[in-house]
Amino acid sequence: MRELFGLMKFGAKSALWAAIINTVLGIIKTAAYLITGNVAMFAEMMHSFGDAANQFFVFIGSGLSKKSPTERFPGGFGRLVNLVLLGAVLIVGILAYETIIEGIHHIQSATHSEDWFWLNVGVLGIAIVLELFVLHKAMKEITHNLPKEQTKGLKIVSASFKNVKSANPATKLVFLEDMVAVSGAVLALVAIVIATYTPFHSATGYASVIIGLMLLVVVGRIFLDNSAGVLGVADLDMQDRMGNEIMKHPKINDIQDIDVIREGDDLHVELKVEVAPNMTIQEADEIREYIALEINKRVPNVTDIIIEFDQDDDITHWKKVTTQKPVE
Repeated sequence: MRELFGLMKFGAKSALWAAIINTVLGIIKTAAYLITGNVAMFAEMMHSFGDAANQFFVFIGSGLSKKSPTERFPGGFGRLVNLVLLGAVLIVGILAYETIIEGIHHIQSATHSEDWFWLNVGVLGIAIVLELFVLHKAMKEITHNLPKEQTKGLKIVSASFKNVKSANPATKLVFLEDMVAVSGAVLALVAIVIATYTPFHSATGYASVIIGLMLLVVVGRIFLDNSAGVLGVADLDMQDRMGNEIMKHPKINDIQDIDVIREGDDLHVELKVEVAPNMTIQEADEIREYIALEINKRVPNVTDIIIEFDQDDDITHWKKVTTQKPVE
């Protein structure tokens, strides 16, 4: 138990913040829904509780994935976060379904009501502010390796979208879910205004259906990403960037093969380089140390590097990729 709590300090902080804030928002929205009976508020309530459960599991999974390898699991626990996320998306999928069904029922039997308008608006306004706070936390985690001048002020927004693909699974989930959460809260707010002051009284029902569909899109994206993560997905962009850096060494003639496997937050690197046939063991060791030092210096979260040597076969295997940006 002590080890379990010790691992939690490595959990994704954005996921923990998101879980706490969404729990609070879920309770507030539940009270508002029970008072007003507004279906858009019901959709937001389900959304908040779904996000809270999801992100709580994400926080635990991201912490447990940092557990050191054991004799039984020598490869470590990096992919555990992907398994946890696969389970967590089931919760969001169920809540998305219930949200859509409730929205359809409201569309079929919409009634006009101006009761509790300002309560609904106030709750959704608070939700937007708090969700933006969590979204900013996720953006900071996505861009924490970038130079400060690239993330200053509103630049962090564009930088986050550009680099979200390379973010760890936990942070990526929080980012995607809170993007939907902010959009959903704004949509619900607009729908309540429309339903209150226009004849289009079923607007909140349509908003509920749209919010449910947005949740399903997030579920699908997270499911596909983490299914690949469980199988062991190659980071092709990182392979190209590492290969270009390794080829700068004057005694490395070619790279015969390179694999960079992403396991949760961590990267596992295997490569085979070609060198001169008369190279000494000491020279090979110096190259090995150079490669390991350069990779660890430029790339975070590399857990292990396996390097093989082969003599140059006079066939070019590695073609330098000039379209990739240099490793930060």
